[in-house]
Amino acid sequence: MGVLSTEKQQFFQQNGYLVLPSFFDLASDIEPILKNIHQIIGLVAQRHGHTVDRAGYSCETFDSGYNELVEIDRSYGGEIYDLVKQIPAFLRLICHPRADELFREMRNTEFSGVGAGSYGIRIDNPNEDKFRSHWHQEFLFQPQSLDGIVFWTPLLPITEELGPVIVLSESHKDGLCQYSKGTRYAQKEGAYQIGIHEEDTVVEKYEHVAPLLNPGDLLLMDFLTIHGSGFNRSARSRWSVQNRFFNFFDPVGMEIGWKASVTAGTDAKAVFPQNFVEA
Repeated sequence: MGVLSTEKQQFFQQNGYLVLPSFFDLASDIEPILKNIHQIIGLVAQRHGHTVDRAGYSCETFDSGYNELVEIDRSYGGEIYDLVKQIPAFLRLICHPRADELFREMRNTEFSGVGAGSYGIRIDNPNEDKFRSHWHQEFLFQPQSLDGIVFWTPLLPITEELGPVIVLSESHKDGLCQYSKGTRYAQKEGAYQIGIHEEDTVVEKYEHVAPLLNPGDLLLMDFLTIHGSGFNRSARSRWSVQNRFFNFFDPVGMEIGWKASVTAGTDAKAVFPQNFVEA
């Protein structure tokens, strides 16, 4: 018997996304990451000689002191952002055997991969929209295989105020969008400058779905499904884990050479020149 029922497989194929409650075990898969994040925040504060208000560790207080540190110096947040991606428990999660099995089953392949630069822990700070992930499709930014899947799980309960991921149901059926760079998002940096051409017209065509997930829940999204981060208007940062599996046997991925992510240096416009509109 497979990981997914036929009904769930069909839902994903039809809608381009799927929510699997409690896919990861909170105690063995998620809590070790939270404990290490708590320790890292304390160590960064100690390294820079700051005393911040630190609650003892619990699932609910794993990030205590983080927002206070960011208010003291924004660069401390960047330091923590880089360090948490080096936690062994996090690296185990992105290659979790059950997740790998799930991907291979869903894409009917025996050979899966995790793209270079395709995984991390996002920290979306309150009202910090500069680094918010706007509407996009993963395949443009992760050109490993056309049939890749995004695996997204939160590290704290997601509320409306925190800004859940917004998924455009069935958008994967229309293929890769046209994009432009340095137009609507010209004020952003790097890959964040790339946006869907005539974005408003495109996104209004689809149903918007914004699942409110808990730690251990898993959101799956097709590499062509349009999605974006909500706006964090809470008093706390939104912490989440993302990784992407791809299929080595996908002919499109093979043709373009299973490229690394855009953030790892791949030029999306060079890979997909036909999908870019000049500003």
